[in-house]
Amino acid sequence: MRAIGHWIGGRLVEGDAAARRAPVFDPARGVQTGEVALASPSEVDDAVKIAAAAAAEWGSSPLNRRSTLMFRLRELIDAHRDELAAIVTSEHGKTLDDAKGEVARGLDCVEFACGVPQLLKGEYSCEVANGIDVHTVLHPVGVVAGITPFNFPVMVPLWMLANALACGNGFLLKPAEKDPSASLLLAELAQRAGFPDGIFSVVHGDAEAVNALLSHPDVDAVSFVGSTPVARHVYETGTRHGKRVQALGGAKNHMVVLPDADVDAAADAAVSAAYGSAGERCMAISVVVAVGSVADTLVDAIAARIPDVVVGPGDEPASMMGPLITREHRERVLGYVARATEEGADVVVDGATVLEREGFFVGCSLIDRVEPGMAVYDDEIFGPVLGVVRVASFDDALALVNSNPYGNGVALFTRDGGAARRFEREVRVGMVGINVPIPVPVAWHSFGGWKASRFGDASIYGPEGVHFYTQPKVVTSRWPDPASSAIDLGFPANR
Repeated sequence: MRAIGHWIGGRLVEGDAAARRAPVFDPARGVQTGEVALASPSEVDDAVKIAAAAAAEWGSSPLNRRSTLMFRLRELIDAHRDELAAIVTSEHGKTLDDAKGEVARGLDCVEFACGVPQLLKGEYSCEVANGIDVHTVLHPVGVVAGITPFNFPVMVPLWMLANALACGNGFLLKPAEKDPSASLLLAELAQRAGFPDGIFSVVHGDAEAVNALLSHPDVDAVSFVGSTPVARHVYETGTRHGKRVQALGGAKNHMVVLPDADVDAAADAAVSAAYGSAGERCMAISVVVAVGSVADTLVDAIAARIPDVVVGPGDEPASMMGPLITREHRERVLGYVARATEEGADVVVDGATVLEREGFFVGCSLIDRVEPGMAVYDDEIFGPVLGVVRVASFDDALALVNSNPYGNGVALFTRDGGAARRFEREVRVGMVGINVPIPVPVAWHSFGGWKASRFGDASIYGPEGVHFYTQPKVVTSRWPDPASSAIDLGFPANR
């Protein structure tokens, strides 16, 4: 049984002998492969203090040095992308190709952060008044805690740590305890790139460690990605303790298909976006909104494609979809499918049919005639379950999407440019795809939903990430002629 510890101060730390521990599984085989230490509040305190001490010096380091180390980190991650992907597959279960795609998208964010000298350029205004200039500089916030989910154990940490480190902060990562090992390799690669010891640490844990971070006086900012209930807790608790918080929550992403859409392209997109990574993506499509006459044809086209989805271990080349993360989550997902029939929906394809194999597998489910108020529509299932809601018109579809409490991602499939333009303008969702089923922004834009999918003002990575991990300091200066000095008790006016 492999023991998985923390990375603190530039080295592996086993954790207290009396520490609580959590099992780590190979979900494709249903067997425990490791045991991860869960940090106590005192261990979290030690890690934060080390990060704060390292940040004090790192925050004043030259920008070209930070950029150089980012470039080195980029090269090391690129050289180890296969190893990172294999670790993800072994503990999360997603296919190797999917895991490699995750690493590539995370690497995009490191590449963006390599431009830190340009990203941290301030502003300067000359002669705002006689002899007075004003300039703005961007300072690091201090120590940033990143709390990340199990479904992207490489990409989401890179969303955070690349900009946080480039902007001069200390970064303390609390990854999901279900698949913790990739984070340790990232920390090792950062050390090999030349980042100072302690500037990037990894502390494993559960709610106890999270709450210790949220209340620690030396943690200045918190970045979180996870479920909406936990995002709300992180945001409310962190801000109550005076911290800057960005907290991205859950999703119920809709894909609206208009009657004029290419049905084959829409069906391919629905299958890919609903069942990729076994539906364990916050940007997965979980609801298809079939408008008018397209419904029957679209449902048939999706159902016809499902038997071709090969479900199996992620390290087998033929596999297209791997297992779910835990046995408990598998049972939860199957419970939604069973309940759908009771609520009046039509289960077209039941994913329970692959349960005879080892591991935490479940097949693809397709449920037609879903309606708001049914659990399969209202809840974020986070599994390979695709519901179909039938509506009469474009306006009905838009109203359905806008009335949903989540606002993470949405897609529209159509050939009508006018309808697409109106949809883009009127839909109340943070990330919109037009004939693109998973509209995850590129690294030089920013990722973030609306409504219950995000708490706080800031989206994550990209330009808004730089803004979140820095704070402006505005300096007003004058170098007057001593002969012109005089006492003036009036409020300074710019003239």
